Amino acid sequence: MKEFIKIENVYYKYYDNSDNFALKGIDLTINKGEFIAVVGHNGCGKSTLSKLLNSIFIPTTGTITVDGIDTKNDDKLFEIRKKVGLVLQNPDNQIVAGIVEEDVAFGCENLGFRPQEIRERVDYALKAVDMYDYRLHSPEKLSGGQKQRVAIAGIIAMKPECIVLDEPTAMLDPKGRDEVLNTIRELNKKLGITIVLITHYMEETILADKIVMMNDGAIMLSGTPKEFFSDVELLKRYRLDVPQVTELCYKLKGCGYELPDSVLDEHECVEALYKLLSNYNELL
Repeated sequence: MKEFIKIENVYYKYYDNSDNFALKGIDLTINKGEFIAVVGHNGCGKSTLSKLLNSIFIPTTGTITVDGIDTKNDDKLFEIRKKVGLVLQNPDNQIVAGIVEEDVAFGCENLGFRPQEIRERVDYALKAVDMYDYRLHSPEKLSGGQKQRVAIAGIIAMKPECIVLDEPTAMLDPKGRDEVLNTIRELNKKLGITIVLITHYMEETILADKIVMMNDGAIMLSGTPKEFFSDVELLKRYRLDVPQVTELCYKLKGCGYELPDSVLDEHECVEALYKLLSNYNELL
């Protein structure tokens, strides 16, 4: 994969006269088309990192480049934000218009696109998140999951190469969470958009190509979902949850049952338990 975002030895503090850094020596490479999940407790630096990726914040020291562009370059700020879009936790903070299609068009209008191109981009974005049939609805009448998909459509309409989502499902019920996650998966797999998903829900991370764990402003662990969840003891020391099926198999292994490491989803869990029970039946 082609390198898209490069983070090199980045430190960040909110106040110049402070000795407290929100980020401490961050090194991370995000490739084009990759799906990265970022996890960690509140205050670990996840949201700070998300705002650094599209130049809302600028590193105190260190360097972040987006497609080869240094985020400290004020002359390239417009170009960076066209490449990296940011979706916030609360969709109400991003919805600004009284009609869905007008809200999705807002960013394109600010970028100065012609009316015909805006129409095409809005239709494209709404279809991408399966909200085209709601284009003339009021956002106020939508569910939380639908509002979040409209917020994502507003970013998609600007056709960024990367979308950073800062806990986009935190305020949603299970149905809304599934809607948003399905949208994110489709954007990554079908459209090739680079995804950086910041989340507290470990079940969401198994969709990613790589999981990054932050603690006290630093990256403590990273790897594929299989690698990341292979050491449940380590994750528990950092007070992190694991997917429920991973927890189940971990506890069964602790009771002496032979099960594979890093069972991540229900399908893998059923297969592992079926094989285990089949072996026991053969012994009987």
